[in-house]
Formats: sequence, structure tokens, C-alpha cells
Amino acid sequence: MSDEAVTTEDAAADPETDGGERPQTHTIRLELVDKPGELLSALRPIAENGGNLLSIFHERGNLTPRGHIPVEVDVECPPDRFETIVEALREEGVNVIQAGAERYGEQLTLLLVGDIVDTDLSDTLRRIESSTDATLADLSLSAPEGRGSASSARLRLATRTGRMDEVFAHVREIADEKELDVIEPLVEVGE
Repeated sequence: MSDEAVTTEDAAADPETDGGERPQTHTIRLELVDKPGELLSALRPIAENGGNLLSIFHERGNLTPRGHIPVEVDVECPPDRFETIVEALREEGVNVIQAGAERYGEQLTLLLVGDIVDTDLSDTLRRIESSTDATLADLSLSAPEGRGSASSARLRLATRTGRMDEVFAHVREIADEKELDVIEPLVEVGE
């Protein structure tokens, strides 16, 4: 047997391979203690086990009933690595509240215009995510004349396939309640 054949066989038997499966998006909800280094400790097992970090929603001002900080992490990895990542988080002492293969197959980009800051942007985002099949993928805020004037926020939401209309309708409800204008879904150049 040649050295090349041994190398090929060894690689095929390597348990770290993902069998060629395409990466999927998974959402993991964590509960962290508010002290320096906790977020970094939670992210390390994800990277060390082959996860690609897509987004983090970390809101220090919002506490869980136990007084900890809720953090939502979107990770991309092959399906066979997801359970390994979740187990590694638990072994690291991270409280995993929820872990599941939540597929967000579509993206919705929209603009909110109005008194974004004083109507509590963090509350708006929390309400969008907690009551829809969407997660915040990107946020850009513009307040060219300062806090007291109109501002705009461009939101890119990752939504579950087939739920875009439902998510958009809910965003409009929240915006109406807060007297914000919604600029209907924006189309990215190249779409």
C-alpha cells in the first residue's frame, strides 16, 4: 500500500469531516452572566468545532428572569457538527436556552423612518424577533441631525422561507404603533 493510499484512507475515516454536507444556519439562544469575557467564552466553542458565526444579538439592557443577559447567535455549520457545538458550549458552562436548526432561507431589507431612537430601537428589534420567524441579520442607523430629529434604520432580516409577508406585516404593525414609516422591501443591487 502506498503512502498516498494510507493518507487518503485516514482522511476518509477522520471523524472531523462533514461528509460533504452543505452548511445550514442554526440559531442558538444563550443566557450569559454580565461579566467581562463571558461572550468570548461562549463564542470560542463555536469556532473550535467548525461553526461559522453569522450574527450575534446581544442586548445588555434586557435581562432574563434569572438576571442574566440573553444572547442569540446564528451559526452556519454542516448538520453533523451542530450537536457537537451545542455540547461543547454546555461543557464550557454556557447556559444554552434553546438550540435548533432554524432555517432562514429568505432575506427582507426595509427602512424604518421617524423618531427611531426615542421610540426605543432595542424594543422595536426585540419585538420583531420575538414574535416573528425572523432574525436581525444587519442594522444601519442614520441620524444626521442628531437624536431629536428624524432618523432612519435599514434592517436586513433573515426570515424563514415562505414567511416574508407575515414578517413584513408584523413590522408594519410595530411601526404604526410607534408612528414610524416603513419603506417597503428594498431590493439589493444584483437581485
